[in-house]
Amino acid sequence: MFYHVKDLQFNARVSKPDPRFARVMLEAFGGANGELKSAMQYFVQAFSCHNPYPDKYDMLMDIATEEFGHLEIVGATIQMLLGSVNGKMKDAVETTPLSCMMKGKEAKEYLIHQAYTNPQFLVVAPGSPTLTDSNGNPWCATYISANADLSVDLRSNMAGEARAKIGYENLIQLTDDPLVKDTLMFLMTREVTHYQQFEAALETIKPNFPPGAMQTSPKYSNLHFKLSKGNEACGPWNKGKSTQLGEEWINIKDPLGEVRRTDGLTEREPEGTPRTEKSMREKDEQLSAEHSNEVLSATPEKNMQWCEYCNEEEEEK
Repeated sequence: MFYHVKDLQFNARVSKPDPRFARVMLEAFGGANGELKSAMQYFVQAFSCHNPYPDKYDMLMDIATEEFGHLEIVGATIQMLLGSVNGKMKDAVETTPLSCMMKGKEAKEYLIHQAYTNPQFLVVAPGSPTLTDSNGNPWCATYISANADLSVDLRSNMAGEARAKIGYENLIQLTDDPLVKDTLMFLMTREVTHYQQFEAALETIKPNFPPGAMQTSPKYSNLHFKLSKGNEACGPWNKGKSTQLGEEWINIKDPLGEVRRTDGLTEREPEGTPRTEKSMREKDEQLSAEHSNEVLSATPEKNMQWCEYCNEEEEEK
């Protein structure tokens, strides 16, 4: 059950209206890496955690709810940045766009320029934030990443928080308003906070690599194909041991020859790894059974209900 408290989590303030920056801030409102995207992503992800991982359900719902609060902060900031646009649009006497257009070519061109800054602020929803990005593209559910594998979802969330952090970092550079900068700094900081929470949650899942239950084939998991010509670049991505599986990187310097020699890699034997096809298939069965049991054991077959209700006295106990 949600309820709305009118006090914002952070006291959003604006020194003076700035409709042009309001347009840019729409990226944080209805953009692909904005607050609505984050709120809905964590909200949807939480459902599959409710029974098998109730602690992760709580975490995802807490952060999702906070993101809805951040959406309100961003929307309130945009509203203040738009200033009196809405009131001026409703003035049907001297200050309407039509009146301005009748006062000469210069006034008309200025109005058109302002409209192109973001036509929606003048035409679609005068003086109000819209659920679009800064170019007017409507918010879309395809922004959401949720596939019911917690290790995958948490990694996706970490990547999303990282992108959102960079978004706020760039927004801070585009405004001179110190009060708006304060709000953006708060929002940017919370992205880093959430990243660490998702990272910590991921570490409580063992094993969490590779994602899912099925293991990878040791025939191909540590191969680096040299597919670009010129000076060879070396690093921990193709030299030494792999970060998660601890396998020795095998550099294939003649990819075409290797593919032809091994009948399209089908006849290649594992190299540089203690893992075998047999041991991986055994692990597949083990992890599949464990993952299935986690979900099934926490899911009643009948007479299901989402929560149990208690009165205030019982809750305090």
